[in-house]
Formats: sequence, structure tokens, C-alpha cells
Amino acid sequence: MDTGVTFERRKTRQIMVGNVPVGGDAPITVQSMTITKTADVDGTLQQIYALAAAGADIVRCTCNEPEAAEGLARIVPRSPVPIVADIHHQYRRALEALEAGVHCLRLNPGNIRKPEHIKAVAAEAKDRNVPIRIGVNGGSLDPKLYEKYGGKVTPEAMVESALQEIAYFEEVDFDLIKISVKASNVPLMIEAYRQLADRVDYPLHLGVTEAGPPPAGIVKATAGIATLLAEGIGDTIRYSLTADPVQEAKIGRQLLEAMGLRERKNVDLIACPSCGRAEIDVYKVADDAVVAFEGREIPLQVAVMGCVVNGPGEARDADLGIAAGNKRGHLFVKGQNVAVVPEDEMVPTLVEWAEFIMEHGIDAAMEKAKASAPAARRAAEEDRQRNLNEKGDDANDAEHVVELIRKDR
Repeated sequence: MDTGVTFERRKTRQIMVGNVPVGGDAPITVQSMTITKTADVDGTLQQIYALAAAGADIVRCTCNEPEAAEGLARIVPRSPVPIVADIHHQYRRALEALEAGVHCLRLNPGNIRKPEHIKAVAAEAKDRNVPIRIGVNGGSLDPKLYEKYGGKVTPEAMVESALQEIAYFEEVDFDLIKISVKASNVPLMIEAYRQLADRVDYPLHLGVTEAGPPPAGIVKATAGIATLLAEGIGDTIRYSLTADPVQEAKIGRQLLEAMGLRERKNVDLIACPSCGRAEIDVYKVADDAVVAFEGREIPLQVAVMGCVVNGPGEARDADLGIAAGNKRGHLFVKGQNVAVVPEDEMVPTLVEWAEFIMEHGIDAAMEKAKASAPAARRAAEEDRQRNLNEKGDDANDAEHVVELIRKDR
């Protein structure tokens, strides 16, 4: 559904991570990281392919030992997406990862602190035209900066760490840079990125580090990432969850689609929260619909509504939807009732019509429904009136409760 509302993005430089542009006017990209041992080439590739299928544009792999660098040499040529090597304390691993052909490096200034090592890596990356992400992390800040800012992590300390690293890069004339200033504290992370965005025009990689397991981790990460995206800050994102990384990629993609920052790849399923008027188990039907549409590239907005009283009206902007009533489902397209189906066929019918719309278009769907639409409208109105007669306008009996409260005053 196109509302015409967009977020004005901050202007940044553009770099290339393999064949994927990051920054400038490029689409915001989704990243995740493998959790396999990188030396396990087949296992790591299997996870990379799963991440790519889930919506990851770029995948990061650890390069923490010589065997990992050797694994990268075998992984990079077979990967469907660009590979970033995550470098920990040993700058030699960065040089080995570059030799292995990775498309980007991630360096943590809090871990590699010797200027000569940092500049050596940057010089080699420059020769190979490979970008580097400066990955500042609130949990591994340089102790000197930690002490300078009163023995605590502050946005100013994180930004200064990034700027110090940039200065080393500039000494060797290296500017293929993207930056992150992640923290597990959401307000701290937001403020650090805001300050950094005012200081540099390099593309920014957003994330709340160590967000934790779902659902709390999803809430934390979304709070930080979405706030900044709405302000136009951010060129690439990662959900750092204690969960299957495939889930990270899916959620990242879903966030960008929900904010209108990436074209939709799959169904946008909307569903009512259920109420006393619902005539089906809305949660189950919605879950069944999620499973039925999984993996199908059908970028439509599809609604599952618990009753026919308000369902079609509330979901009138959806491309397609179904509302329950009297043990049957009322199918509607763009708010117009078009068919009546048995309750147990609601989800398969949604899928069938969604596929028809994708192949032939909305107008063709309305033409298809010409014969059945009048009877469908009559059936929907019958079930609507029956529901209102049985349960009233106030299906949850809220006004009765209000009257009781008033009497007790």
C-alpha cells in the first residue's frame, strides 16, 4: 500500500560492498552474521544461502583464526551475497581475509589499537578497493576513552573512537568507510548515531548490539533502528539477536518494508487483535496464513479479520482479505465482498486469490468476481446483522462495565 509518505534520508557517500551499493541513494541494506565456524565451509555456505533467501543483502563471517581465513578463501567465490570478514584482536587476520577475497572488513577500534596495524590494514584494503566498517562497540571501548569520559560509555566517547580510526585511515588516504557506533543501551545508541551523523558523511550501519533474545531483543533493536531510520539516518542495518540469524535477516527486511524503505517482497499480513465479536480463532487463522504465504513472493497486503461487522471496512485498503461470519468466510478485494467460502477453506482461498491477483491484477480479480459479488454482499450483510443482533454494537460489553464503575463512586 503506497501512502505517499517517505522519510527523507541523510546524504552520505556511497561505497560498494562487492556488487551491493551502500549509502548515497542506494536502498538500505540488511545484514546478518553466520554463527558457524568459518573453517566449516559447507556449513557456513549453507547458512549464507539461508540468510540470502531470508532477505540478507550482505553477510558477515568471523575471521578469528588462520583456519577461518582459509575457509573464507573457499567461501567467497561460492557465496550468493558479498562477504564481510569480522576481525577481532589480530590485524593479521584482516590481511589474510583480504587475501581470501572478502568484499569488506569490519574492524573494532577497541580491539585493534596500534595505529601502525590499523594503517597497514587500511593501506592493503585501499590497494584492493575493499571498504572497511569501523565498528565501534560500547562494550569494548578503548580504556583510554573510557577513562577520559568519566569511567563510563558515552555517545561522545563512541564518536571520538570512530573519528580516531578515520584519522588513521586518512593518513594512508583511505576513504572507503562505513561506520557503526553500537550499544546495548538504546538511548545511548540513538544519541551516538545522531552525533556521528552530524560529524561525517560516511554511510552508517545501524544496530543495537547484544539486543538479546526475542521478543525483548526485537523490541530493543527496533526501537533504536527505526527511530534513526525515521530521522533519515542509516544506510544498512543488522538485528543482533540471540536467535537464529535467519530470523535477524527476516525481521530486518520486514522493518524496512514496513517503513516503506524497501520494496515489499512478500505478503504484508494485517489482522485484527480479536474481540468479543470474533467468530473464529483469529490467532490461528493468522498463523496459518503466515505459514501458507511463507516463501511466496507475493507483495500484497492481505487481511485476516475476526468478524464481518467491521472487517471489510477496517481493511478496505488491503488488496485482499477475509472476514469470518456464521461458520463461513467472506472474501473481499479492496473492501468489496466478492465471494463466500467455507470456514476451513479461508486460508487456501486467500492464497488462491492472491496468486490470481499477482498474475492478472486487481481489475481482473474484480471481473472474475462479477457473478458471485452480489450474493457475497448479501451474505456478508446477513452475517453482519446477525452478529450485531446477537452481540450488539458493544461486543466487549465495555459500556456496561463503565456504568458499574460510575455506580460505585
